[in-house]
Amino acid sequence: MDNKVAVIYKSKYGSTKKYSGWIAMRLNADLYEVSDIRNKDLKEYNTIIYGGGIYASKINGISFIEKNFHNIKDKRVIIFTVGMESISEELRKNLIDKNFSDEIASNITLVNFRGSIFYNELSIKDKILMKGLKVYIDKKDFRDLTEDDKLILDSFNKQIDMCDKKSIDKLIELL
Repeated sequence: MDNKVAVIYKSKYGSTKKYSGWIAMRLNADLYEVSDIRNKDLKEYNTIIYGGGIYASKINGISFIEKNFHNIKDKRVIIFTVGMESISEELRKNLIDKNFSDEIASNITLVNFRGSIFYNELSIKDKILMKGLKVYIDKKDFRDLTEDDKLILDSFNKQIDMCDKKSIDKLIELL
């Protein structure tokens, strides 16, 4: 039996949608926005790839995986996240702990990609969160700023786009 793959995503500003399209094309997979796939459709697939952006340590739309886990727990499940921060092993573990039960965490693989951001295009809620992050970063001594901190500060003045089509190779290699 072929390894039939579904790439499912929830995208707020477009980076996750972009990565989902790249992955689906590369794998010749079916592509769904999360609101367009039905529970019963999941039975057709051997591999489920879900993508969502990271917002305040939560994965956008991840409730889809939680609600449907009983239907996909025996399948290969890969979750990819999209965010501005480079993900250390500590942050990766934190993302897993905040977003998944132990049962789900033990049955998924998590991959992270870098996205894009431009403050002026954010929703009011996300602008407020970004302002709070900016206040936190501004309290740091300039010498203590990380590259991620500098990127966040730059995003208030210009669009930062770190989407990289080649970065999907690590997810493709998992299959």
